[in-house]
Amino acid sequence: MRFLEAAVPKCRLTPGSPSRAGKPGTLRVLNRAGLEHRALPRDTGRRSHCQLTPLLTSLRAHWQSGLKAARSTESGGSTTQPRRMAGTLLLPHAGWLGQCLARDTHGWRRVLHGLRSRASCGRGLRPMSSAGIGRVAPVFTRALAFGEKVAIIDQHGEHTYRDLYVQSLRLSQQICKVLGCHGRDLKEERVSFLWPNDASYVVAQWASWMSGAVAVPLFRKHPVSELEYVLEDSQSALLVAAEEYVGKVVPSAERLGIPLLPLSPSGSWDTAGQAAVEELPLASPSPEWKDRGAMIIYTSGTTGRPKGVLSTHQNIQAVVAGLVSKWEWVKDDVILHVLPLHHLHGVINKLLCPLWVGATCIMLPEFSAQTVWEKFLNPKGSRINVFMAVPTIYSKLMEHYDRHFSQPHIRDFVRALCQDNFRLMVSGSAALPVPVLEKWKSITGHTLLERYGMTEIGMALSNPLHGVRVPGSVGTPLPGVEVRIAAEPSRREGLAYAIHAQGDEHGTQVTPGLEDKEGELLVKGPTVFREYWNRPAETKDAFTPDGWFQTGDTAAYKDGTYWIRGRTSVDIIKSGGYKISALDVERHLLAHPGIADVAVIGAPDATWGQRVSAVVELHDGEELSLEGLKNWAREALSPTRLKPTELILVEEIPRNQMGKVNKKELLRHFYPA
Repeated sequence: MRFLEAAVPKCRLTPGSPSRAGKPGTLRVLNRAGLEHRALPRDTGRRSHCQLTPLLTSLRAHWQSGLKAARSTESGGSTTQPRRMAGTLLLPHAGWLGQCLARDTHGWRRVLHGLRSRASCGRGLRPMSSAGIGRVAPVFTRALAFGEKVAIIDQHGEHTYRDLYVQSLRLSQQICKVLGCHGRDLKEERVSFLWPNDASYVVAQWASWMSGAVAVPLFRKHPVSELEYVLEDSQSALLVAAEEYVGKVVPSAERLGIPLLPLSPSGSWDTAGQAAVEELPLASPSPEWKDRGAMIIYTSGTTGRPKGVLSTHQNIQAVVAGLVSKWEWVKDDVILHVLPLHHLHGVINKLLCPLWVGATCIMLPEFSAQTVWEKFLNPKGSRINVFMAVPTIYSKLMEHYDRHFSQPHIRDFVRALCQDNFRLMVSGSAALPVPVLEKWKSITGHTLLERYGMTEIGMALSNPLHGVRVPGSVGTPLPGVEVRIAAEPSRREGLAYAIHAQGDEHGTQVTPGLEDKEGELLVKGPTVFREYWNRPAETKDAFTPDGWFQTGDTAAYKDGTYWIRGRTSVDIIKSGGYKISALDVERHLLAHPGIADVAVIGAPDATWGQRVSAVVELHDGEELSLEGLKNWAREALSPTRLKPTELILVEEIPRNQMGKVNKKELLRHFYPA
């Protein structure tokens, strides 16, 4: 306990006040000297200019000079050594990249491909079998097996698996001490935490699980009112916060009577004086992790007030095991993490999957298109071979590419490097417009892998890692997941519903005559959540009488793959007897050269029921009229999709952190009646 008292400022309630959530108390945040803690250090250093273009131009120039010198020397009778020297002498600052550039264009490919092949041949864990998820246990129980391997690289440096385990264990001890739990099992009490995107997130999450608590991640950019809503709704017993956010949450913690435990940044951890792991008491053994609550993630609130989705350790492990198997995660993988850590995509797909197999995760404090490109193309440091993001991020990366990588030879180099370095690039959390997919492929040589999931079910469908990825589709069921496409009456209890299609990882059966028939997507399996926190009625209503979770998404099965048409409530527009997929119309409108972003909504109409209204954000300098859009759409859209009958031009379409548009808010804003 000496480490915690020395490194973590203490949070106390005044004498006589209770130490549990829900009861008022006067909160004081104290530093290690017992004085009021006010200093909130924050790293504000940031580069303001892009260094990639001059670097790549310089590398190209060196390449040309080196190639000329090498050929000149070759004519004298010596080949291998002079060519190697040309690369080394001309590009001393670029390492292996310089040597690649001192060869011809095809040489880039051969060397880079060779590096990737050798890296992938290293000893790694085999992907887990889809036959089952095995013994259920949290990811931290696997950490010591990877020991001194680097787990996280953040703005503070490198952190090994052993570092994460030891720091988590010490924080777990502090959590139990603050909450007066001597048995070190909080029995699913909720621990909320507010963190930057770095290794301290992992420590807070693992420490919560080591303490037998349910982890409740918060998001640093949410307003205080939303943070307070989650703290109160989850009935959190403790709030763990990074020092830089303490000032933001002190009033809320005081109002709710929740103890506040500040967490020191990962850069200040005392790794030199760490005791051996054997000298520390191991995390309390749990006789059965399977059904224990693990995490509450709040829905994005695009269809109503955010609900707390409580997942068990089995749910989380089932999702992780399915993705590790399907996407062939191994310990040699290196992923770049740029997403928020209060949603499933950032927490499980991009963090727990690599940590499960002993891979390395490079975490950026926040997304920056410039920094991402620098990480992609930097010849030094860990070579990134996996990337996942939302469609909005890919759009921002392409905008940066268009502005800074205009020269053909630089674009050739970027494409060669990305195509040979990366093994997997994934898009999710929002529908991926086909034009974005196609342009990204032209830039990097990669077809983005689309998948489908949601907070309540984890990941359910995925395009294949190997094989054809159909643009606009979300593939087939992941291991352990069963899906159905059913007729609308499924929401009425006691009423049988017609099944259009049903499938799992082994295949899909379609009712004759109902292929491409739209219906609601239903999901079943070990990945499906336990409950909406403190909402038994809503939990019951979310399932059919025979136990299938109702996603609220309209889907169809066609040509051997599943297609998501949109949210049943807001993305299916009913106009004049037609059912129109708003997402389908959006995909086609985004092919218009003047349109940067679009959201299609069903505006109320007395004659047609609903009319197709397009809320459009244009590229800079572009103009568009409704008549012009209709003329263009006449060639691009079929009659059954209908053309937009209304055009609303906006400067920017509002999206949340995961790239989703709240269409109910758009409808209320533009059609308040």
